[in-house]
Amino acid sequence: MKSIEQIIDNALREDAPEGDVTAEALFEHETSEAVIFAKQDGVVSGIAVARMVFERVDKTIMFKAIQSDGARVEKDDVIAILKGKTRALLKGERTALNFMARMSGIASATRLYVDAIEGTHAKIYDTRKTVPNLRVLDKRAVSHGGGMNHRMSLSDMALIKDNHVYAAGGVKEAVQRVKETVPSEILVQVEVETFEQCEEALKTDCDSIMLDNMNVDMMRRCVKASAGLKPLEASGNITLTNVLEVARTGVERISVGAITHSVIAFDLSMRFSHKDVT
Repeated sequence: MKSIEQIIDNALREDAPEGDVTAEALFEHETSEAVIFAKQDGVVSGIAVARMVFERVDKTIMFKAIQSDGARVEKDDVIAILKGKTRALLKGERTALNFMARMSGIASATRLYVDAIEGTHAKIYDTRKTVPNLRVLDKRAVSHGGGMNHRMSLSDMALIKDNHVYAAGGVKEAVQRVKETVPSEILVQVEVETFEQCEEALKTDCDSIMLDNMNVDMMRRCVKASAGLKPLEASGNITLTNVLEVARTGVERISVGAITHSVIAFDLSMRFSHKDVT
């Protein structure tokens, strides 16, 4: 897994491989103050990442967070105040805002789903449908929105999906073979598409069951059959329109790929508020 520092360094290298020719031509020793502010209501995320961006550009930049990651903000709320060399602030601006815009978009979308099922005992989970090389940030943003993280990678837990089941010869056979092979601390989840497969999975040693693309009536049957024996997770075609109905079936988990794969960037900006030419 790439570290956040590596992700930031790669992003800065992408944005200014030979430096910022505009800012470096205009400014040398000048210093400025700037504010990062929200241009819409939502949940902010990526503040700590933005701070790291500016620190990587110039360690002397002062970055004062006014909000915290996971905070609800309104349009025009100031998120952070910065002061430092003008050319350094300009060099880090777009990279910092890009990270914050994506992460805040994810956090805001996640919070909508979390709020939609308030009062039920279900929790919203993310998926691996993230931007390549940005998963650690996408999943951090989900947490800031009140959601839960599913597995970070294929190495973290065993998830037996439809192709695994088909190739192994059935749910029972697939679970048995995985359980016999993986270390005991690795959790095993099995994906099922029918009530009959769910019944079969309930008789295995799997740790949880994913109900894939089931309608709510079939989910209710699976919840009743499980009777709390194993955690059940609803997945597939979950939207803000139907998520509460899904939660009311009694499933413990609801995974939503859209909160990361179809995120709408959060609208925010950085504006210079004071310039001190020295």
